[in-house]
Amino acid sequence: MTLSPIISVAGLRKTYPGAAEILRGLDLEIHPGERVALIGANGSGKSTLLKSLVGLHPITGGTVEVLGERFERAPVPAQRARLRRQTGFVFQRHGLVRRRSVLSNVVHGMMGLPGSWRAFAQALAPEAWRAQAMVALEEVRLAERAMDRADTLSGGQQQRVAIARALIRRPRLLIADEPAASLDPAAGRDVMGLFASLSAEHGITLLFTSHDMEHAAAYADRIVALKGGRIHFDRPAGDVAAEDLEGTFDG
Repeated sequence: MTLSPIISVAGLRKTYPGAAEILRGLDLEIHPGERVALIGANGSGKSTLLKSLVGLHPITGGTVEVLGERFERAPVPAQRARLRRQTGFVFQRHGLVRRRSVLSNVVHGMMGLPGSWRAFAQALAPEAWRAQAMVALEEVRLAERAMDRADTLSGGQQQRVAIARALIRRPRLLIADEPAASLDPAAGRDVMGLFASLSAEHGITLLFTSHDMEHAAAYADRIVALKGGRIHFDRPAGDVAAEDLEGTFDG
């Protein structure tokens, strides 16, 4: 039985004020449990698409349905809140509070839940939240650093904390925008391996952007290339050949 898409986009258009059209009638479906790499040159629309999916900015045309929430311009506040509760985010800039402990940073992933003022610091958090945060830290192999300040960790370790923060609530969808771009090659492979393995282990749908074709091929089931605001190709990762990439990263 084919499951309904977790993401369904039809005729999506996005134009920023005073700028050219970024997304130009884009159609895309992603099904539960898929790991999808979104590739393309700067300005091709990758980050704009991610922001459109979770209502971070209004779209110009078309429809978006994510996690059962359908909207045509922007989600209403209640929809946006439901989307945020079911979605984990990791970005190139991990956004940790550097002077707080690793454990407090992971507990911050509970922000937005009822009583989330207690997620301000691990000392205020309910024991159940601290326990969930420790499980997430064990999964990213950083449990022993839980009480260390975040700014004492390497860049790769800080990104692993960001992954733990995104996973603490066991989201149905994990979105990552260039999560390994600022890391050295070894740390980048480590971080991407964690994304792939943990999303598969927990049945989380993963959508990530990357300029690194080795990462896209190794850690995704499917590669979607954007060019000029449209889909250039959409294929299983194992079927993407060098000739498919010709022109993909041209400006």
